[in-house]
Amino acid sequence: MTANGYTYTLTAEVDVPVSTVWTAWTENPHYEAWSYSKPGSVELDVRPGGRYTATVVTPDGQEFPITGRYIDVAENEYLVMGMDVPGGSEEVMRLDLADLGGDRTRLVLTQTLETQEAHDMSKQGSELLLQSCSEYVAKM
Repeated sequence: MTANGYTYTLTAEVDVPVSTVWTAWTENPHYEAWSYSKPGSVELDVRPGGRYTATVVTPDGQEFPITGRYIDVAENEYLVMGMDVPGGSEEVMRLDLADLGGDRTRLVLTQTLETQEAHDMSKQGSELLLQSCSEYVAKM
């Protein structure tokens, strides 16, 4: 636990250029393909202040709408995203991309949440997303 919550950091390395990972995270059809999103539900306006929406479908068929905004964006470097949560608050997630050379990229996802339960649930979901993204970009 940090002074302002419970933080996790997840890292993955993939054998594709940074630009490929960026495309997977910022273009509707690519994001939809790996993010467990319902077909046709993804809308990404990737710019500071831009909004995003998607409906995530769990393995048992439950649907969860996700909405939020892009807080800060640097193409091929990082995305800082705020996810809307009930009650009007926001959970912030950061994706950092590092060019490792030789068409290799490191992805680092970081998020701080208010409770241990929220941390554990979010970390589990983010682990699945990072794995799915890594598998998807390898085929792009």
